Amino acid sequence: KQLKVPKAEQKERLNNLLSLAHLEGHDHLYPGQISGGMKQRTAVIRALACSPRVLLMDEPLGAVDHQMRQMLQEELEAIWLRDRTTVLMVTHDIDEAVYLSDRVIVLSTHGGKIADDRLIMLSRPRKRDDRTYGDYVRKLRDVLKGGYDDRVSPPQDERKIIPLCRTGEA
Repeated sequence: KQLKVPKAEQKERLNNLLSLAHLEGHDHLYPGQISGGMKQRTAVIRALACSPRVLLMDEPLGAVDHQMRQMLQEELEAIWLRDRTTVLMVTHDIDEAVYLSDRVIVLSTHGGKIADDRLIMLSRPRKRDDRTYGDYVRKLRDVLKGGYDDRVSPPQDERKIIPLCRTGEA
């Protein structure tokens, strides 16, 4: 409504997003009537409803089961391929980071310093059973096992640096 999208387009967009999140037929329910996973999926589609140019996501799929998580990751990738929305996502799931990201930044536990900054140079759509995909997952797992030391690794490609802001900074 705020974007002054015509009613018919609003309804079509809503139906497409409900279908995307496998929530068809649940559009009449109140938040107290749906599961945690359904609430998580609702939050994702609500963020996508206005077709943002930049989407900030903090553990967007944390409350869904493994199968739904992988299915929604595939749907998010399809949306990204279609719309090319810039997404900045926080996740603790290494596989999710590799699957959805073009760049992964691992922060240290102390001081939030950059422990690793890695470009994910894989074609899309991503294939989890690809050997190179597995290599990225293993390398990031090794970084995490390394105890998040305070080393700062330079970006692999300076042209891809994304400015990150703390809350309250412009």
